[in-house]
Amino acid sequence: MLLSALLAIVLVFGLILPASAAGGSGMVLNVSSVMSPDQAAPMVAAGYYHTVGLKTDGTVAALGSNLHGQCDVSGWTDIIQVAAGGQYTVGLKADGTVVAVGDNTYGQCDVGNWTDIIHVTAGETHTVGVKADGTAVAVGDNHGKQCNVSDWTDIVQVAAGFGHTVGLKADGTMVAVGYIGLGQSDVGDWRDIVQVAAGSYHTVGLGADGTVMAVGDNSSGQCSVEGWTDIIGVAAGYDHTVGLKADGTVVAAGQNIDGQCDVGDWTNIIQVTTGGWHTVGLKADGTVVATGRTYYGQCAVSGWANIAKIAANIMDTVGLMNDGTVVAVGNNYYGQCDVESWTDIIQVAAGYGQTVGLKADRIVVAAGDNGYGQSNVSNWTDIIGVAAGSRHTVGLRSDGTVVAVGDNQSGQCNVGNWTDIIEVAAGWGHTVGLKADGTVVAVGHNEYGECAVEGWTGISQVTAFNYDTVGLKADGTVVATGQNYYGQCYVGDWVDIIQVATGGSHTLGLKADHTVVAVGSDAGGQRAVNGWTDITQVAAGEFHTVGLKADGTVVAAGPEIELAKWNLGVVEYTLTISNTPGGSVDNPGDGVFTYNAGKLVHLVAKPEGNRRFVRWTGDVDSIANVKAATTVIAMYGDCAVTANFAVNWPLIGGTIAGVVVALGLTIFLVRRMRGTRTKKQSRNKARKKR
Repeated sequence: MLLSALLAIVLVFGLILPASAAGGSGMVLNVSSVMSPDQAAPMVAAGYYHTVGLKTDGTVAALGSNLHGQCDVSGWTDIIQVAAGGQYTVGLKADGTVVAVGDNTYGQCDVGNWTDIIHVTAGETHTVGVKADGTAVAVGDNHGKQCNVSDWTDIVQVAAGFGHTVGLKADGTMVAVGYIGLGQSDVGDWRDIVQVAAGSYHTVGLGADGTVMAVGDNSSGQCSVEGWTDIIGVAAGYDHTVGLKADGTVVAAGQNIDGQCDVGDWTNIIQVTTGGWHTVGLKADGTVVATGRTYYGQCAVSGWANIAKIAANIMDTVGLMNDGTVVAVGNNYYGQCDVESWTDIIQVAAGYGQTVGLKADRIVVAAGDNGYGQSNVSNWTDIIGVAAGSRHTVGLRSDGTVVAVGDNQSGQCNVGNWTDIIEVAAGWGHTVGLKADGTVVAVGHNEYGECAVEGWTGISQVTAFNYDTVGLKADGTVVATGQNYYGQCYVGDWVDIIQVATGGSHTLGLKADHTVVAVGSDAGGQRAVNGWTDITQVAAGEFHTVGLKADGTVVAAGPEIELAKWNLGVVEYTLTISNTPGGSVDNPGDGVFTYNAGKLVHLVAKPEGNRRFVRWTGDVDSIANVKAATTVIAMYGDCAVTANFAVNWPLIGGTIAGVVVALGLTIFLVRRMRGTRTKKQSRNKARKKR
């Protein structure tokens, strides 16, 4: 009996003593539903090719590709959170309803009946929302079962990848549905998570201690985050991961072919987001910075001087200098900007991935992509003009004939019978030639009528891009044909034009007074040319516009420049820190601190002597783990929190509890043994009587 009692005491101590250090985890960082639209926390979100900004007044700005209308957010009001999917945009309103614009192929924008939503996320083609009761809803592509979230509970944040969805629960644990082939959903053992992000095929989790974990595709190193510390925010793109540090700097891992990881010099950042291949940062002063795809540096022409001619295409800008040398900026994926060694150049042209230069001796050089043979121009001679399309290159000979190389799947290179040509132009899959008599010929892709130029007369210049063809008439008026989705062909009222240029979805006209007019898409700010003066030539890319001034300098308009003008505003809240006797708050300290809305602030409480940390009290709704000495708090309002400490007497508490339980067990065992003995005695007496 004594041995049994001692064993019971040992077992009780073994179970009770560790429990004195245990603590639960609570995470409710997404408290957007309690925020009024007049004090919305500014934020940025990025899709595949567009960027969205939420202003403090609850309105939204967007720029970039608008092919599916994903940038049509100018009428939105009372928004408190934005999310950007592959090619669509989602907005959460202050009343808990949701709006969406853009690509709806899979029903990913069918959110009009959602209510009581406190958080939204957008994947490539599916949208997920968290309701106020902790459940989740989802719409869109469900081929990988990534929308099967109806049985989720206690959810506070969700993230959506290409084909998987992850949910963060209030206790800091994770759930996931959807594709699992690369391990992107292997998050079941994660603990104490305060934020999650999902790339196309990988998942990233931010721990309350400022470290980061990642699972899934790591072919580009996007999951190599094991050394990161002091992180307060994470974001995941197609093949890269970004972390925001407490000091406002940013780290990145993964594929950097387009410069989406070039964030080493960023400072004073309070939020980061990633698109497919670009990274965007919101600064403490409400301004925005970005790097990566769409923002290739093709507008970085402010230092150019002594330029004689300019050319632009989807991702780059080329300048021909007065001395016959060439400069280029922008995406250099194919080496199309490697033109520093060129000399004696008299004309330049920029294609999708190739740059072409015409030399004074009438031979042609090319740099960049040659996948379709579009750069095979070394044997050309007697060339007086060049044009570059998406995947083909065209040369005009001095005798008025034309040569072409490259992709010919639409017949865009079938120009061998052309004669009396004085100018050539090239679009995505078509080629245009201006004849000496002012008429125009065209071959190639004609789905949108881009080759419908048979009736044109009196033309003095032609230009083409993607699926459009534009002609300048000798009287200064302009004609256009082709795709008009963005109104890029609405040039019928232009007069006094001396040069035309067409971009991916916009058209430019240089007027006789050397100002510029523009029609078409302005999603990237490419039409912001109203203040330009003294312009002698214009060129247009997919999302940017370039102008050559009379003094040889160059100006530009486009996403980079327009994004630099963004100021989403600043909302600040105060955090008041105090503590009970027996410890201190090492970070950020005791007192009153001011932070931008939405910022995650590290809290570090440190007990002294024979004391232990108990919990945080006060305004703790946005604290990740109220029972953890090291945790984070999200600044979505003025907060006052207290670190509570208590005397640490685990032996006394353990002894008392152990004795009580042990005595109870002993009494139970003694009674059991006595009862057993009494029954034996009764049976023995009964036998003796028999």
